[in-house]
Amino acid sequence: MTRFRADRPMILKVATALLAASLCALPVRAENTDDEKSPSGASILQHEDKDRDFQPPEEHARNLEDIEAHLEKYIGPVETVYHEIVSDLIHLDVLYIPPTPERPYTVLATSGVSDLPMSVPEGLEDRARAELLIVLPESWPLSEEAFEDDANYWPVRWLKSIGRLPHEYDTWLGWGHTIPNGHPPEPIADTDFIGVMVTLPYWLDPSFARVTAKSGDVISFYELVPLYAEEMDLKLAEGAEALEQRFDAYDIGFVLDVNRPNVAKRKGRSRK
Repeated sequence: MTRFRADRPMILKVATALLAASLCALPVRAENTDDEKSPSGASILQHEDKDRDFQPPEEHARNLEDIEAHLEKYIGPVETVYHEIVSDLIHLDVLYIPPTPERPYTVLATSGVSDLPMSVPEGLEDRARAELLIVLPESWPLSEEAFEDDANYWPVRWLKSIGRLPHEYDTWLGWGHTIPNGHPPEPIADTDFIGVMVTLPYWLDPSFARVTAKSGDVISFYELVPLYAEEMDLKLAEGAEALEQRFDAYDIGFVLDVNRPNVAKRKGRSRK
């Protein structure tokens, strides 16, 4: 189950033509300060706290039916929706697609990020609405009791945090964007990952990457890939494509593995 090999050239050609790989830093309430540049030329967006009132969503489940239908067409039927009880800016649910014998992994996907358009650069207006997904091992605990431990809950928390990020910061998400866990970055839960990269779901048919909803919204789908500190540094120094080539070379799968090799270290690395 490799992540980046199948159909990668076709999808990446489109992505690199439309999207600039930049860094969105600090998944907390913030406003953008002056842009910095990484060695690869990507923008680094730092954020400072800003004071604002709680803002209930203007819409609820704007594209939920179309998102569910799109996921079912390309992956499998949604079995459960983790509904959000209290929502700020957008009502962001997480959709659960269970594993099957033929598909031995769990998919979690957002619904609600696309309720509002992101503040994309001029010329990328058709990339203004997005949803996110992450793929977990079939054995990943997802019960209410299990979620009391952040070691189990963090993938859901990151889907929600990053899904709100563009609407809180008046910014955007796209291929190659990386988000660290704080400043300076700290490990995520009990893992050695210190942030994530937004990439494309290369393991699916290329046509999965976008869908036009009945509302007329064009929605892009992205996958979250957790990164080690050295991988984050590599991405900033050489760019997202260089990092993805390392994933290819190490045959990294698309299912989250908290013990996977660190592709930015010559001999690889795992937590154990």
